[in-house]
Amino acid sequence: MTAFLASVRSAAEARLVLHAGVDVLDVKEQDAGALGAVSDATLREIVTCANGTVPVSATIGDMPLVPEQLAPAIIGTWHAGVDIVKVGIFAAAISEPVTSMLAGFSAQGMRLVLVFFAEQWHGDLDFELLHLAGVRGVMLDTRDKYSGSLTAKLGRGELAGFVRKSQQAGLIAGLAGSLRETEISDLLALAPDYLGFRGALCGAAGRAANIDGAAVRRIANRIHDDRPRQSVIAPRRNPVDSTNLMPV
Repeated sequence: MTAFLASVRSAAEARLVLHAGVDVLDVKEQDAGALGAVSDATLREIVTCANGTVPVSATIGDMPLVPEQLAPAIIGTWHAGVDIVKVGIFAAAISEPVTSMLAGFSAQGMRLVLVFFAEQWHGDLDFELLHLAGVRGVMLDTRDKYSGSLTAKLGRGELAGFVRKSQQAGLIAGLAGSLRETEISDLLALAPDYLGFRGALCGAAGRAANIDGAAVRRIANRIHDDRPRQSVIAPRRNPVDSTNLMPV
């Protein structure tokens, strides 16, 4: 079964999509890049709003793959109480120091999802290595949100291969990137663990506008199709149980 992930930028939007039937509450700032981060105060407010009813994921911002820069952002995001920290891979490859850092955080109980971008996707990712490093999942997204959807940038075979290889390696597999409501049926046939949306939730006004509750309900209904709501990962029982997390 495929879960429905909705990206929000405020507690007001979070309350709206929670009421409409979202499975994963994703937090990012649409005006700050492909994976822009919201303020710490906003993130904590959204985590409180979710109150453990669904898992909350959050991005750390568009950052280079440099451990010294990534580590503080990852730790700060996790300490805000989220269930999943999303790290964008803004590079052609993941270096050994970054892999080691991810493994260290995973060993301390952190749940990490790596986001790869269609514009630089080559299909040669070592999924098994990421699983061994403790990474929980991987996601294909688009870096440029205004030059076409994920399906316009990668073929069906490439998307199917990404989902299949991820899941075979024991990783959660997600697809996102300016996805349209009309694409849902075809994407569900690929059986990803979740589909992510932002622009399609805002109606004709586009991704920078406020979320439209009616659009959220339509997409939720298309994805769920009378099936039980899905959870890709269980919410944390105690969001403050890892405040002693250490850089690695």
